[in-house]
Amino acid sequence: MNIGCSFLAVAGAAAGANRLRLLSSQSSFSIPIPPLLQLNPPQPPTPPPQNPNSALSDLTRISELLSSPALQPGPDLEEALTAAKITPSPNLLLDIFNHFDSTPKPVFTLFNWAQKLPNYEFSIAVFNAMVNSLGKAREFDSAWCLILDQNKEDPSKRPDFDTFLILIRRYSRAGLPLAAIRTFEYACSLDFFHNSDAEKNLLEALLDSLCKEGHVRIASQYCDKIRAKDPSWLPSIRIFNILLNGWFRSRKVKHAARLWAQMKKEDVKPNVVTYGTLVEGLCRMGRTDMAMKLLDEMKTEGVEPNAIVYNPIIDALGEAGRFKEALGMWERFSILEVGPTISTYNSLVKGFCKAGDMVEASKIIRMMIDNKCLPTPTTYSYFFKYFLKGGKTDLGLNLYTKMIRAGYEPDRLTYHLLVKMLCKEGKLDLMMQIIKEMRARGFDLDLTASTMLIHLLWKMCRYDEAVSEFQDMFRRGIVPQHLTYRRMTDELERRGMT
Repeated sequence: MNIGCSFLAVAGAAAGANRLRLLSSQSSFSIPIPPLLQLNPPQPPTPPPQNPNSALSDLTRISELLSSPALQPGPDLEEALTAAKITPSPNLLLDIFNHFDSTPKPVFTLFNWAQKLPNYEFSIAVFNAMVNSLGKAREFDSAWCLILDQNKEDPSKRPDFDTFLILIRRYSRAGLPLAAIRTFEYACSLDFFHNSDAEKNLLEALLDSLCKEGHVRIASQYCDKIRAKDPSWLPSIRIFNILLNGWFRSRKVKHAARLWAQMKKEDVKPNVVTYGTLVEGLCRMGRTDMAMKLLDEMKTEGVEPNAIVYNPIIDALGEAGRFKEALGMWERFSILEVGPTISTYNSLVKGFCKAGDMVEASKIIRMMIDNKCLPTPTTYSYFFKYFLKGGKTDLGLNLYTKMIRAGYEPDRLTYHLLVKMLCKEGKLDLMMQIIKEMRARGFDLDLTASTMLIHLLWKMCRYDEAVSEFQDMFRRGIVPQHLTYRRMTDELERRGMT
């Protein structure tokens, strides 16, 4: 059995060496984009809809109404939705919420309008999406009004585990850790939470959210508080892993070391996630060599490394420009049964793009494709970041065009990078065309992109359009920066246009 395993390992290493030789032998700078449209087997033609109110046309019409600067959230928008004679199914609403999650006010109007319809079908997924949108906009009072009202409904339509998980995460992200804890305690007081597993899972989610948003000290103190009330309570291995991750994210290595010592003292056996947390934390602190030594300790402990251990090391080596070692670590990973993941390849692409080596980054994508691991918009976003940094607008637009032709759906980040790229170059007409295409796909500008657009319009003396965009930010529920407001009002006063 051992001889067979050794043979497979040697064979795998040889195959990997061949792949690396192939990688190093290619030198042309051409970003490969596999045609997604040809990957799926041909499907029988879809029959035409029996009526014009198809889901697609409804999605398009609602998107147009929510994006229209002429329609203010509230009665005006509700009236337009009614006039459009749209049937808002749960799936349709979820599609809309996913695309318009940066514009909470129009979405809230849509949600309230849909709820009033006689044939409205309640969906907890839609309800939670609305709570998430309000939480993202920090409209917590409105979110709680929805939750408390829904609590009065039939038990099958009441808020669930995910509802409170969403609020906890949004409070943590908003820098309100105590509100997140109060949300957890309120949820645990409800009848359907009188279940040890549900309470345990939500506690772990609370601690995870707090730690990820920099509130690890509060998370640790809350654990101490629980233990003081119940001395028999012992944190699970997941809670230890969460707190370890939190201390590392906050760059508190001594606290992480103390917690690691506590785990050993209490005979809590580390698992692969524990080691992955240690490896990621050390890599984040720039101690990549120390992280690599943990691989040997894992073998001694009988813990098999996987993606959560290898990926942070490969990412850190790539970030540091240590590409020979990064590719060597990729080789070690590729021998394992689990093998490299999309994140592994993305880390290599990111590292080469950061170093400005487009040739090697392109070769990694070819290697991905050869290994049946298809690139995603995230993979290509690293090229767009490089083009943005280097002012290579033409290359960015060319890559965008190739992605569209290959069947890719650019994500929000891709569009925002393109908008910033064109804004930086002062190419307003092209920028407006990209924004038009972006909005047609259901995305909208975030605060940064909207601000850049306003400043460019202002710079080019297109004041009416700048003011219109400024007002539209409010309509979408985005609060402009004070600096933008002062700059606009000062200039308008100077020109006597107020």
